[in-house]
Amino acid sequence: MTDQTFEIFATAPPGLEPLLLAQVQAAGFDGAQAVQGGVTFTGGWPEVWRANLELRGAGRILARFGSFLAFHLAQLDKRSRKFPWGETLRADVPVRVEVTCKASKIYHAGAATQRIETALREETGITIAADAPVTLKVRIDDNTVTLSVDTSGESLHKRGHKEAVGKAPMRETLASLFLAHCGYTGTEPVVDPMCGSGTFVIEAAEIARGMMPGRSRDFAFMQLASYDAKAFFAMRDCNTPRDTNLRFYGSDRDTGAIRNAIANAERAGVGDIATFAHHAISDLPRPAGPPGLIMVNPPYGARIGNRNLLFPLYGALGATLKDRFRGWRVGLVTSEPGLAKATALPFTADRLQVPHGGLKVTLFRTNPL
Repeated sequence: MTDQTFEIFATAPPGLEPLLLAQVQAAGFDGAQAVQGGVTFTGGWPEVWRANLELRGAGRILARFGSFLAFHLAQLDKRSRKFPWGETLRADVPVRVEVTCKASKIYHAGAATQRIETALREETGITIAADAPVTLKVRIDDNTVTLSVDTSGESLHKRGHKEAVGKAPMRETLASLFLAHCGYTGTEPVVDPMCGSGTFVIEAAEIARGMMPGRSRDFAFMQLASYDAKAFFAMRDCNTPRDTNLRFYGSDRDTGAIRNAIANAERAGVGDIATFAHHAISDLPRPAGPPGLIMVNPPYGARIGNRNLLFPLYGALGATLKDRFRGWRVGLVTSEPGLAKATALPFTADRLQVPHGGLKVTLFRTNPL
């Protein structure tokens, strides 16, 4: 492993960069800055490993490990052949190459891809494959060729312990950022009255216990020349979940969803502090103890069900929460502002809108009811 230091880029959905920035800063990474599409910071390979392990809201982690100028394809070919690929890529691990060009004399991404792939094959013996475990991302912008490697592999919302999902699951990374936007820091109970596969409840419970989100999965950086398995496992295994007296509650009218949520919570290691029950929204009980956060992602009607039939459901949700959850805050995610309005809840003026599953969804939130 080298002591190389470079720029690291953690991706986030548009509009959520400030929330991810707060996570990066809280984790103690150096030089963190929010940019379009994510957050940049500096570090070496150990920081790359830790970012994949710890950053709950990041979609993936890119390591920008090299750059050079190239004003034409012949120059790109020559400098690609001279680049020290072996410091980062392994000759025995196939690579996929993705190139984008912007405001540069090299404007044909396909031709640029071909030159770089040929250099990798002929100079290092690396196999090029569309389904390779490692993706090399090359950006040619203003004639500067920036080389990045996707160190995550599968998207980081795939924590490795949520096997059972419903029709339109909330991504764990997005759930993390939505919880943060609602002020959740792991010090209060969370209730999700339409929990589906349990994403909000499990994510909140993991945060309360201080569990690394990436503890149960593998990453693409394990296929790189810089990977030190002993050092990585020492980093991962030093995370000891802390005790908490908090409890987390999910419910749903779908018995299959409840079964899935219970199984997912057990795999995540929070089954002892997460309770799931099968009942309608009108039967939602208020847990004993102090108030906390109600976090809910109801059906929108765009993909699940008929939108017009959902107004009574949202109305019942609002009535139940106002009646039984005085002192609690509410975070509600929907693609339909009219449905949010049907709850008659006192949402604040600030609205967080992000793309999710091909839709634009909005996070509405309240102060304590």
